Amino acid sequence: MRGSITFLLLQCSEMAGINAMEKKLAEYKCDTNQAICLKLARFPEDLEDEGTTFHPEYSHQLYGDDEVAFGYKGLQIQLYYTAGNLNSLFKIKYTAKVTEKFDCVEPDDVEGKIREVIPAGFCSNTDDFLALLEKEANFKPFGTLLHTYNVHNEEAGEDITYQIYKADMSCPGFREYHERLQTFLMWFIETASFIDVDDERWDYFLIFEKYNKDGETLFATVGYMTVYNYYVYPDKTRPRVSQMLILPSFQGEGHGAQLLEAVHRFYCTIPEVLDITAEDPSESYIRLRDFVLLKLCQALPSFSTEHLAQGFSQEMATEAQEKLKINKKHARRVYEIMRLRTTDMSDLEKARTYRLEIKRRLIGPYKKNQRELAKMRRCLRPEELCNQMRQMDLQMQHEELEKSYQELLSEYRRVIERLAQA
Repeated sequence: MRGSITFLLLQCSEMAGINAMEKKLAEYKCDTNQAICLKLARFPEDLEDEGTTFHPEYSHQLYGDDEVAFGYKGLQIQLYYTAGNLNSLFKIKYTAKVTEKFDCVEPDDVEGKIREVIPAGFCSNTDDFLALLEKEANFKPFGTLLHTYNVHNEEAGEDITYQIYKADMSCPGFREYHERLQTFLMWFIETASFIDVDDERWDYFLIFEKYNKDGETLFATVGYMTVYNYYVYPDKTRPRVSQMLILPSFQGEGHGAQLLEAVHRFYCTIPEVLDITAEDPSESYIRLRDFVLLKLCQALPSFSTEHLAQGFSQEMATEAQEKLKINKKHARRVYEIMRLRTTDMSDLEKARTYRLEIKRRLIGPYKKNQRELAKMRRCLRPEELCNQMRQMDLQMQHEELEKSYQELLSEYRRVIERLAQA
């Protein structure tokens, strides 16, 4: 009995020791989204200014789903870029390392993970980086100027000028610049991947801010978009937006809309382009596209108020495709937003007419499922058929349809409100 008690006490003592060890080791875990510090430096003093630092939204592609690095206290991964040419400084700082106290525990290879995505040629010395910063006056945007616009800055009390350029890999220095630029994708697009820049079907669109430094005009990188030109038989192409990123320091200022509109207008001038699409668009991109296409379609005669009241027409689809390279599906969505804008929803009859028209379109997938179910009746076992019938319950269809309609209505109203503000 006494031996059993002694054994239990030893077990408890060991467990307490393990828990204490785990607690100490937990102090060496860092949130990599907070540990990674990004900057776009214009002036030497920006390096010490915390106000110019921003952090990733994602780091799971390098540090796992939990986005945690083990082995350091006070970890800071500095990734600083010159604002224009994006020459980079990479340094790692920490207040303590796990191997200093625990010989048997190895820290994560934090530096090696970063080296997997940033191109060679970065600085590891602050003085070298500052020397490159001084040469920013030599940097000029790549490619052909497509569009210039101004944004009023309330804090500065003045208009700031921005320019959009189209570039390609034949531009001297652009390949190296793009290697540095695309590293931001890892931090701000959840499923980002690097593209094959040797494929000549890629187009690159860039936004730059013009600013003054010591009386000279310099350029700062704001964001960019990549577009892949797919072949469409027999003699057309279909540009598909692949990646689009506005850097955090510039978000919320309307740059995404300016970029997407400039890209649309560029492809509208090319007869070989059939229409413009997007690869796996996010909800935020769809909202942006709705706004831009609505803005563009306002000028089309077929989308006039009198035509909207008659419903969506082939004339609308044709004009949107021929003049603005908008496919029929997107043209229909623009029509629905414009129809809502011109409909008095306080008038019960007009609201009912609009609701039924939208729901007739939304119910299409449900009808398709019913047709498929009818085909499957012959080959399904009774229990399988019952499961399918439960999924197609009529009441459930009505509820889902109403939910989809209300969600769509909210999306459309946000777009209309943004257009009114613009």
